[in-house]
Amino acid sequence: MVNALNVSKETTLARFLYSLGIREVGEATAANLAAHFKTLDAISQSTHEQLIEVQDVGEIVAKHIQFFFKAELNQSVIATLIEAGIHWPDIEEVAADTPQPLEGKTVVLTGSLSVLNRNDAKAALQALGAKVTGSVSKKTDILFAGDNAGSKLAKAQELGIEVRTEADLIELIQ
Repeated sequence: MVNALNVSKETTLARFLYSLGIREVGEATAANLAAHFKTLDAISQSTHEQLIEVQDVGEIVAKHIQFFFKAELNQSVIATLIEAGIHWPDIEEVAADTPQPLEGKTVVLTGSLSVLNRNDAKAALQALGAKVTGSVSKKTDILFAGDNAGSKLAKAQELGIEVRTEADLIELIQ
């Protein structure tokens, strides 16, 4: 049990931000904040103008983020969590010459993945520049479909969206 608790203390900055329950900050926005600012301190000390530069952060979300980090109770809770051992690896700066073949693309994952777990697949897609969402819409560019894909695959085909396999995803990552 102690080992499981110690393992659960390691997370990512994006997951930590999401878990704080900041109003209007979902998984995608948390990931965008983490990728943009790289550290919790940078996010907590950011100005309104700096926040609205982040993808998916507008005027209202920026106000919620600033309000959250200004509250003494929230600062205390964050400090307590970090003192208790919650930690995450530093976010590496992506080199300017790193190829991002999915930059600007909206991607959806569906079905069972046999090689990658869903979190790793999502992180890999984001590292390639993609915005990963949970539902298929006319704004979706690519659907990566694993086994037993179901309704998302049907909707993508109906909308004429490009459909790729898990093997295509692995090849793209490599």
